[in-house]
Amino acid sequence: MKEQRLALLNLHIAIVLLGISGLFGKLLPIDPTLIVLGRTVIGAAVLAGILLFQKRLQQAFAGGWSLSKAQWPLNMLLGIVLALHWITFFKAIQVSSVAIGLLAFASFPVFVTLLEPLLFREKLRLLDLLTAAGVVLGLFIIFPLSSMDSQADKVAGIAWGVVSALLFALLSLANRFRIQNTDAVTLTCQQNIGAALITLLLIPAGGLSIMANHWPLLLALGLLCTTLPMLMFLNSLRHLKAQLVSLVTCLEPVYGIVFAAALFGDVPSSNTLIGGAVILLAITAGTLIRNKSRSFS
Repeated sequence: MKEQRLALLNLHIAIVLLGISGLFGKLLPIDPTLIVLGRTVIGAAVLAGILLFQKRLQQAFAGGWSLSKAQWPLNMLLGIVLALHWITFFKAIQVSSVAIGLLAFASFPVFVTLLEPLLFREKLRLLDLLTAAGVVLGLFIIFPLSSMDSQADKVAGIAWGVVSALLFALLSLANRFRIQNTDAVTLTCQQNIGAALITLLLIPAGGLSIMANHWPLLLALGLLCTTLPMLMFLNSLRHLKAQLVSLVTCLEPVYGIVFAAALFGDVPSSNTLIGGAVILLAITAGTLIRNKSRSFS
């Protein structure tokens, strides 16, 4: 019981830190590619340090070059998806608000449930369609079609956020099988390296000199809001049921919006709050029902 309580505390702290990561899109007045480059370089370095401390660094990288397993090349390719996911995520927040970016990204479970039947030949259920409909309804409440001309920033924010959600869903589904052959730290380290390399090719001219002025915030993002919550999240999975983990994860946009309001005075409009509540309710209800049906099957 004590281990479960500690794991639940770790999970909540991890989700809070992941929710706060969206705030760096406002705190850092630089191109999203520069934010992602700093985040991935720091994340990869810390994870490589953990592997080195565990005396698994050589095994993690040398073993990945095997052509039969092709772990390293595949994880590097998935790193490209990870980079594009983070770039579009921060872009959504920069062009609109923390609340809109987080709530649009919160639609990723819908993409997962809709893509799973297509990619893995599983049956598409009515519950999945209803959950998707609830999320779409929430997005329309946040941004009515009648206000398209007057609120172009919201349109762009939702669009970038939904693209980020789709990319994250694809990454999650790919990692569903990758994690069976690679431990989580090695997998994440290799994907962060791949993300850093592709982002390095996308940064604007003079980008590295611009990053030099923002290293304190980039370090905080890479350490406190990336590597630390990832490790805490993985540790909590050992002691908590998947249903509880899924429900707590749904709180990520809530934590992010609360901190954005407290730090920046970025209070969402009534439409955003109502639409966000509809999105979170649809995802939470879908998660609960789906997990219960699996437990009885």
